[in-house]
Amino acid sequence: MDVNFAPLRAWDDFFPGSDRFARPDFRDISKWNNRVVSNLLYYQTNYLVVAAMMISVVGFLSPFNMILGGIVVVLVFTGFVWAAHNKDVLRRMKKQYPTTFVMVVMLASYFLISMFGGVMVFVFGITFPLLLMFIHASLRLRNLKNKLENKMEGIGLKRTPMGIVLDALEQQEENVSRIADYISKVKE
Repeated sequence: MDVNFAPLRAWDDFFPGSDRFARPDFRDISKWNNRVVSNLLYYQTNYLVVAAMMISVVGFLSPFNMILGGIVVVLVFTGFVWAAHNKDVLRRMKKQYPTTFVMVVMLASYFLISMFGGVMVFVFGITFPLLLMFIHASLRLRNLKNKLENKMEGIGLKRTPMGIVLDALEQQEENVSRIADYISKVKE
């Protein structure tokens, strides 16, 4: 599988004035989910830079707890994704309620990390960057280039790290996944 990294978007595009931000329609979960997925794909490198800065600061202050927290979260996430592939109930929950699925992973990680005493490192080093990404992706309005990048990622023309994570969470539009399946069959 060929993985490409998305370009770093201009910071004035990433965080412009308030005219490009709007509260999502909480009654239309599908539209809100599409906005979040689209923004996560489009701004993924910007999110990575912001998260890396926050993780670096927290990691500098408490390196052992930061490494421990990262390992626990990766192991718990991997375990939940594996279980969701093998259990239909978890698979449906992951697909229908991705935010709940991520919150369950984070809560399970929190309880495991609390046994080792690294809760504040977990909160500020791992959870806070994820929360900032989710808030930005929820509030940032999409533009045409953003929507085009999302379609290219969805049909398999471009594979990025965020696309791989979103695939593991089964977060893609139904029509796009049908096209991607068709393209993969044609390639074979």
